Amino acid sequence: MQQRPLGRSGLAVSRLALGTMTWGRDTDADDAAAQLKSFLDAGGTLVDTADVYADGEAEAVIGALVGSLVQRDELLIATKAGLRPGGPRRRDNSRSHLLSSLDASLNRLGTDHVDLWQVHGYDPDTPLDETLAALDHAVSSGRVRYVGVSNFSGWQTARAAAWQVAWPGRAPLVAAQVEYSLLERGIEREVVPACEAMGLGVLPWSPLGRGVLTGKYRHGRPADSRAASAHLERFVAPYLEPRCSGIVEAVATAADGLGVSPMEVALAWVRDRPGVVAPILGARTVGQLLGAIAVERITLPDEITRALDDISTPPVGYPERAG
Repeated sequence: MQQRPLGRSGLAVSRLALGTMTWGRDTDADDAAAQLKSFLDAGGTLVDTADVYADGEAEAVIGALVGSLVQRDELLIATKAGLRPGGPRRRDNSRSHLLSSLDASLNRLGTDHVDLWQVHGYDPDTPLDETLAALDHAVSSGRVRYVGVSNFSGWQTARAAAWQVAWPGRAPLVAAQVEYSLLERGIEREVVPACEAMGLGVLPWSPLGRGVLTGKYRHGRPADSRAASAHLERFVAPYLEPRCSGIVEAVATAADGLGVSPMEVALAWVRDRPGVVAPILGARTVGQLLGAIAVERITLPDEITRALDDISTPPVGYPERAG
């Protein structure tokens, strides 16, 4: 698997990342171990998780595998902090919450540092300089190697990145993790330009449109799919509407013409977009993961890329298209 620099940094990561949102819940420890081994065997290095995935169990599963299945230096571990499931305050980027969450993550992961630590969302109730000072402290204390943000808007990303480069000694932001796929291209308006201007690499989550771009929902809702799951049905539902169905059919047509799977077409498209470093693959089984990793064998022809661009381009107006 090819390696790419993570933003304007010296850290090189695999151009596909392994997501772990379902680990410890829908994906048990044995399946997680099989996924991790297959990912590493394919040349993957970057594993993404968060302190809230399965209420911390995803990190615990990774921690159990480090040392028993893989060595720590074989992995680049990325995790996130800043969300509080339930309660009146969903986002909490205070220094107190972030740093205590980091310590808890390190304990579950069984390591003394993470390679990439990301703020999981923008918190309007905490001064941004307080949040960023917590990132600086995490890096200077050796518990974190690189820092980034997740689910920030364009202006939030640019403001945070500019603050970090305004004074020597602050830890620069190197990554922005955001949803990006043929079904969700909103980040192209302002987030991607902000990342390119400030030197952040884009890490797309849900690059398969929450699973819809695999084509599995073209003729119904499989019983074992996310759309049929009580806790994930609302997550998938926004992409089961007519406009998205047209894009899915275009992906399926391209896949038939190339002799590959719709999954590979959709992943290849997002993997090679400007600014993208590594789409995050979220698979429930090792079979699904291997199907996704197969994208490494293809590069989309320019004419297919243009056709997919045309059919999936969202409406954009002022001010992005001023004049």
